[in-house]
Order: sequence, then structure tokens, then C-alpha cells
Amino acid sequence: MKHLRFIFAVLLFPVLLFSSAALLQEATLQKGELHLIFNQAYNKSNIRHFVLKKPYREVFDLRKVRLSGKKVGHSLSSKHCRSIRISQYKKSTVRIVIETGKHYICTPYQPLFSFSSYNIPLPKFKVSGKSKHQNQNNIKKKIAQYIKDTSSKVTSIYRHPPESFSRKPVRKVSNRVHHKELIVIDAGHGGHDTGAIAGGKREKDLVLQIAKRVERQLKKKGYRVYMTRHTDRFLKLPQRTKIADRKGAKVFVSIHANSVPKKKRNKVQGVETFFLQTTRDAKSQRIAARENKAVLKGAGNRLSKKVIVDSVLNGPKIVQSNKLAIDVQRRIITNLRMHYSGVRDGGVRYAPFWVLVGASRPSILVEVGYISHPRERKRLFSPKYQELIAKGIAEGINNYLNNRRKEIDFD
Repeated sequence: MKHLRFIFAVLLFPVLLFSSAALLQEATLQKGELHLIFNQAYNKSNIRHFVLKKPYREVFDLRKVRLSGKKVGHSLSSKHCRSIRISQYKKSTVRIVIETGKHYICTPYQPLFSFSSYNIPLPKFKVSGKSKHQNQNNIKKKIAQYIKDTSSKVTSIYRHPPESFSRKPVRKVSNRVHHKELIVIDAGHGGHDTGAIAGGKREKDLVLQIAKRVERQLKKKGYRVYMTRHTDRFLKLPQRTKIADRKGAKVFVSIHANSVPKKKRNKVQGVETFFLQTTRDAKSQRIAARENKAVLKGAGNRLSKKVIVDSVLNGPKIVQSNKLAIDVQRRIITNLRMHYSGVRDGGVRYAPFWVLVGASRPSILVEVGYISHPRERKRLFSPKYQELIAKGIAEGINNYLNNRRKEIDFD
């Protein structure tokens, strides 16, 4: 009987050892290797290791793992690679990306009798600081070129409207396709942060009204919707995209209204849709600065610029965010112009909005109009106008996701 108990204990030990989710507590560089330390025994069979090219990257997905804190592996730097990035890729998956620029034989291993650690060797060759800088510049150039190309296409589309601008209804897809897809809708500002105020009207009230209408429109199409706020409450800007990441949303849409000083109030109006990117455009910088005010609190442009640049360089969803912005802007303008004259199209733009920083999914910010413009303000607070905007946002999201389903990397 004692022998049977011993055998049972031996068989059960590995199951107990690797059953629960582990925490990644440390990630350090030692003797040309990346050393990972967990809070408990971790089964290396849970690690998915693969390679990405152009640029060359070794990628490790650590399943059933969470980061113990934001600073784990935060500032790793080595002469043997261009970058080492560690992030909470999914709710229970930590992703490690080692970018080297060229191929090397990577043979990770778990030290003997050390179930709570895992070592990843770095290449023997060195990567110069110049190549790191060149890599970042290349990424910036590609982003800039993509934006330039897209902007010209968007301008052409607005000047020569295709069928999607006609009065024909948007092509419907079965609601059963959508029921597993979650959309996060963020009504900007809230609580003590009123946003823009003009003519006795407050931005925080307007955007919440429109956000609720967007929620209803999306639910009609079969989507699941999560609202960052349903009531007049304040959320810090970084919290909002974190909600989208935590919930596993397909897209994140933040809704705001614009404003200008009194001397320009009768001149500036229109709908604009933004995605995250640095910009030299004075108007976009001004809009971003106003929306960022609640979070920066005097931190200064240097901090803002650094965080935005880092986010852009590490954000794989910038291209998809641009596509989402185009679809949403197109549908809003189409719907409004069917019923109202003089609706100005501000186009798809890019700016350093803090609310979009750190999002690991396609994310946009919609400025539904200028609350400072007398005529536009009156329209913005009418139920019909709000419904047309909400319908446009929902249709744009729907069009974007329908197109994404045709692409290989859609998940």
C-alpha cells in the first residue's frame, strides 16, 4: 500500500507543479542570455517559439503566464540585438520579441532541476547603435509613406464618391458572424472633466448621448458592446484602452467633440476621425493637446512626444487603425450629407492622442463636430443628427471588420 501511495505521489507531482498560471517576476540579461524567472514551476511545453522576418525577430509566446508588474523587462538593452520587448500579449499570454535584424540559431532551454526559470540565448554577433537607429527611421518612413498614400486615396474618394457614398444601404452580413466580436465604445471626458463647453452645452453630455446610440446600432448588428462609461463618471485616459485590451475587443472607438476659440467659432466646423501618430500639423497638435489636458497635467510636450513615439514604433495596429478611421469617417459623412447640407468633411487625420496610446488593437478617436460652431452645435444636440452619426460609426466598424475577415491575420 505504501508503494502504491509513493507511485501515485510521483505521478501526481508534475500535474500539481504545472497546473496553475505562473507569474513572470524577473527578466534579466546575463552572460549573453535573457533569463526569465517565474514565481513557481513552469512547464516549458507551454511556450510557443516562432520566427518573423523583415525585420528578423525571434518570438516567444509564454502561455498561462502573467507579468507580475509593468516594469518586468521594461528597459532591456543589449549590443547583441536591436530590441527586446516583453508585454502582456493576451490575458494569460506573455509575448517576448527579440529583434536581431538577421538570422541566428536560438536554442532556449530550462536549466537542469530549475523548473521556475527559462533561458533564451542572444546571438553572438553585435548590432551597432546605428542599425538600431536606422531600423526606427525605416519604420517611421514606412508609416509616413503609408499615411501619405492613404491620405491621397481618401481625398480622391471624397472628390469622386464610389457606390458606398450612394443612398444604397450597406451590405448586410449575418448577425451570427458578429456575436463573438466585442466592440469597446468610449464616451470621452465625464465627471469633473466636462470637455469643451459652448452655448451652455457640454462635450461630456453630447458624446455620452452619441455613444449610447452607437451601442444600440452595434447591438442591432449582433455585436457585443462594452461602454467605458454609461453614466457621468471620470476615467483617466490610459484606463480606457486598457479596458479594451482586458476585454479582448476587436476595435476601440473613442467619441469626442471639437472646439475652437471665440474668434474662429463661426468659421471652423466639420467631422474628423483620428488615429495615433505623431504629427507636425498645427491643427492636429492643438486638438490632441486639448483632449490630452486631463492626463498630462503639466507633464510637458517632451514626455508626451516620447511616449507617443515609443507607442507608434511598438504598435503593430497603426495601419489597421488607419483603415478603421477611413471606413468610419466615410460612413458618417455619407449619412449626414443625405439629410443635411453644408456638412464639412475634416477627413482622416493623425495626432498624438493619449487615449489611443498603448492599445494593442485597432483604435480611433472620432471628433463628431465642433460644439463651438453655432449651427453645428444645434445639429449635434438634435436626436436625428446624433442617430445619423451613430449609424455611421456602427456601419464603418461593420465595414472594416467585414473586410478584415477576408485577411489572413484576422483573429
